[in-house]
Amino acid sequence: MTAAQLAEELEVSVRTVYRDVEALGAAGVPLYGDAGHAGGYRLLDGYRTRLTGLTAEEAEALFLAGVPGPAAELGLGSVLAAAQLKVRAALPAELRAHADRISGRFHLDAPGWYADAEETPYLPAVADAVWNGRVLDVLYRRWAEPTDVERRLEPYGLVLKAGRWYVVAAPGPRTYRVDQILRLAATDEEFTRPDDFDLAAYWTAYQRDFHDRLYRAEALVRLAPGVELPRAVNTRTEGDGWTLARVPVESVEHAHGEFLRLGADIEVLEPPELRARIARTVAELAERYGNSAQSP
Repeated sequence: MTAAQLAEELEVSVRTVYRDVEALGAAGVPLYGDAGHAGGYRLLDGYRTRLTGLTAEEAEALFLAGVPGPAAELGLGSVLAAAQLKVRAALPAELRAHADRISGRFHLDAPGWYADAEETPYLPAVADAVWNGRVLDVLYRRWAEPTDVERRLEPYGLVLKAGRWYVVAAPGPRTYRVDQILRLAATDEEFTRPDDFDLAAYWTAYQRDFHDRLYRAEALVRLAPGVELPRAVNTRTEGDGWTLARVPVESVEHAHGEFLRLGADIEVLEPPELRARIARTVAELAERYGNSAQSP
């Protein structure tokens, strides 16, 4: 292409084209020009760009970000492996060494130790519907009665949280656990995903709302010296070294189990029903283990 053709295509001046061609040549791009009526600028045949713009930190982050487990669940395990091989081959030698080092020293395994692996047989089908904008008819199991309900979903996106997959879908949108889909039928019906929908922003707001709804109650407790609770607020150290604190709790039932794990290092002052329930449990335990405590 001539300088004039490039200028028209790129909507810049011919002078800018001359300057940029000179800068590309100085950067090592094999761009050359032929003079004459049929001349113009061209790239050397077979030239391909390399990822020379990456810093060492960016190369490390790129290979750290590839989580093979979730990719395999989505049916993209081999695709991810092939992509990583291609990117690695395109990296300069120095950055390739950085990438190999990070891959050999860090391995990401998101799910917790005590969480059973969730069966998600419909995950690839949900992912396909998300990608292609297709409506899904599902039978979904929820907590409230009736537990098994039929839903027509317009899936906007998938989220992996702590080893568990969620699909965000209209109407609403609302959030559904993929492992709770009991039956799925993909349809040919297409839907239009709103242009202004931001999956990351939605998930951030959803988590914030979830935690606000989760911890609606509050307990007043005393904590032994050195004992801390992550959600404790308005803490004040008393004269005997114990700490007075208010703690958001999900419910009396949930707080009962959580606080009992601290044993004698916590005293519940409020609410009265929580204090009474813990007192009953402690009394039952004392009666049950009383004989053992008196034996040598």
